[in-house]
This record gives sequence, C-alpha cells and structure tokens, in this order.
Amino acid sequence: MVHIPRLVILGRDGILNAYREDHVKSPDEWEPIPGALEAVARLNHAGWHTVVATNQSGIGRGMIDMASINAVHQRMMQRLAEVGGRLDAVFFCPHTPEDNCDCRKPKPGLMKQIAQRYGIELRTVPMVVDTLRDLQAARIAGCEPHFVRTGRAAALTDAQVVEIVQQVPSAEVHDDLSDFVDFLLARAHVPTSSPAGLH
Repeated sequence: MVHIPRLVILGRDGILNAYREDHVKSPDEWEPIPGALEAVARLNHAGWHTVVATNQSGIGRGMIDMASINAVHQRMMQRLAEVGGRLDAVFFCPHTPEDNCDCRKPKPGLMKQIAQRYGIELRTVPMVVDTLRDLQAARIAGCEPHFVRTGRAAALTDAQVVEIVQQVPSAEVHDDLSDFVDFLLARAHVPTSSPAGLH
C-alpha cells in the first residue's frame, strides 16, 4: 500500500513571518510571527509534512535576486530548526501579475506542482493563508481553505473577515497559525501539548 503523506500548505509572508509592503529582500528582513515556527514544529512532530507556496513578484520586479531569496529561505529553515521544526520545500512564483503565468496565486499552478511532487490529492490538503486572493487560490486548487488573522489580515475588522469568508464559504478562520494547528490536531485526535523541549 502506498503511503500518502499528511501535508499542509502554508503561505509565507503574513503566516510564518511579518508581511512587508516592500518585500522581504534579505535574511535580516525576515521576522517570524510569534509562535508561528513553534506551530510548524508541532505539526511536524504530529506527523504532518509542511510546504510553503508563496508569490514572490519581487524577483520579477528586480527587487530581489535568486541568491537573496535563497538566503532568506535558508534563514527561515535555520530558525525553524532551532525550535524543532522543518519545511519540506518552498514553492514560489517569481513572476509579476503582468506575466500572466499559471503559478501566481490565485491561479492553482503552485499547488498543482505540490500535488505532483507528493502524489497527493489536494482535497485532503489544508492550505493556510491571510488574504482573499490566497483563499481563492486554495478553493480553485481544491485544497481545504484556512484563513489566519495575522499578516495582512491582522488589521481587518470582524465584519471584513466575514465578508472575505462569505466569498469562500468553506473556509475556516483562525487567530493565527498556532490556533490552526490546535484545530487540526484536535480534529485528528492528536494531543495538542508541545513536544519535549518546545514548552
């Protein structure tokens, strides 16, 4: 019997790290959201694989080069490892909206790449995001949509969040990534206490 991995797709900016209007251009500009990296570690320890799907149009705009984005992601992996977590992979779209590619969210190309890499059906995969665009990407790709009120969503009123979720009615709303992990582990009947060393 083929083992199908348990997989969660995460956005990057606004979910794992603070969102910057001017893009994260260097490792020093990559600031984790409090509790987010520990939340990934809890997922990992409970048997979930985690990958990132992120639009990085700063590459296409010439604001950041590949060496810099690799350095940013190396910092992200290093900080995750320090709390016992890991990402299996980072899938990113380097294009600008004008490129009209298939991989820039809300189009489903990145998620299709992930499904192909893991041999998995996207309907079984939760996708965690902080914008309506990415919620729509989750729905179009067939993922299970989850909205966190961090990053770009942190400034939204309750009414604005309701308005967004009404456009993707199957979406679940969570305070942050840690709250999402509590939800997922409870649904899977996994104890939600932190692994040893993560308290």
